[in-house]
Amino acid sequence: MLRLLSVESGHRVLEIGTASGYVAALLSRRLGDSSVYSVEIDEGLAHHAAAVLRAAGYRPNLARSDGEWGWPDQAPFERILAACALRTVPHALVQQLHPDGILVAPMARGFWSGAVVQLTADGTGQAAGRFQGGASYMPMRSHRAPAPMPVDTTTCRTTTAGVDPRELLTLGFALYAGTRLPRVRMVHADQDDGAQVWVQDEDGCAATAVTGEDAYEYGVRNLWQEVERVHEEYVALGSPEARDFGLTVTARGQQVWLHHPERIIEPAPLREPAA
Repeated sequence: MLRLLSVESGHRVLEIGTASGYVAALLSRRLGDSSVYSVEIDEGLAHHAAAVLRAAGYRPNLARSDGEWGWPDQAPFERILAACALRTVPHALVQQLHPDGILVAPMARGFWSGAVVQLTADGTGQAAGRFQGGASYMPMRSHRAPAPMPVDTTTCRTTTAGVDPRELLTLGFALYAGTRLPRVRMVHADQDDGAQVWVQDEDGCAATAVTGEDAYEYGVRNLWQEVERVHEEYVALGSPEARDFGLTVTARGQQVWLHHPERIIEPAPLREPAA
């Protein structure tokens, strides 16, 4: 992610999530202490990082605060790096970028198992850019996913699995499916001859499938069939890779797009309950 940040001498950089202080040390070595700003919400981590950095001879600007809000008193910055996963990019961070400034952040949604986005500010309060691959980070505390409703296992029923679960595990599909089905999360387990996936909506509807076997659905919706329909859409689009997708952040929120910012991907309409 530091490569994507493309720092240059004279840049002022804000890091969201000091953690151990390692990244702050690297940035201080490259840019000098006075050009590096780092915030950490956890009191214990913040104190530990400050001590470790001092012992190593670095004294960047540190603060204990919620990275959701950046560091407005010290803005603007040429670069902002989130060292924690975001569900959405806070508009406050975009507002604290210089025009043409770059923000790099790992995103984490239900289907998004760690997608790094590189955004460039346009000077009007907006930023846009493409996804650049995957990385897994702890989520920002205020961005942790809400717990879904319990699954009613008494509603279990079988359906033929028309898609091998392994085909759902690419980052490109995760970006597309996570945008079309924004309330659905997916986890998976690799197996010797395939994979098992579990998908669950916030409303408690769920489904699971294993390579070569039928799928099982739970709740009032046919969630596995919804996932398969979204996969059919994805294949019809040419099975785009992660770098074919991008993100635009404005004061109104964020939108995922495919190939071009005007090709916005909208959430799929909710399906009727299962008969």
